[in-house]
Amino acid sequence: MADETQSLDDLSQLGEATGLAPEAEPETVEPKIDAQGRSYATGKRKNAVARVWIKPGSGRVNVNGKDIEVYFARPVLRMVLNQPFEAVNRRDQYDVFCTVTGGGLSGQAGAVRHGISKALTHYEPALRPVLKKGGFLTRDSRVVERKKYGKAKARRSFQFSKR
Repeated sequence: MADETQSLDDLSQLGEATGLAPEAEPETVEPKIDAQGRSYATGKRKNAVARVWIKPGSGRVNVNGKDIEVYFARPVLRMVLNQPFEAVNRRDQYDVFCTVTGGGLSGQAGAVRHGISKALTHYEPALRPVLKKGGFLTRDSRVVERKKYGKAKARRSFQFSKR
């Protein structure tokens, strides 16, 4: 311990000597945009899988070749799809084209929302902190529990009678 540092200046000089810069520049993330000007992402929820492409446009959403009002008839499901755009103030600025398979309508809406959020981060990497804080980038991993043998359902037992 012959080399003890006595002040903060000595510590900063020690960092410079070891090659560790105190203010390292964060790397800028490049947008992932294909030749057609689109950004792609896969979203998942329950058993539903959505392949989502976004590109700048007027806010049209196309799901499996149908308009959003036709495919997701319930207003709640359309609201779920628009949540990522409202969180980052980009409503009606992107066109969305997606194909979704598996699950029910609610799971499909959640999968499309997850895909839209990921595609937005690929198109504009600066939006990632806002979407991450809103919980849009986290995959909802809850799935239906499997049925076990000796049970009526996953956990429900058969009716018991003592006599």
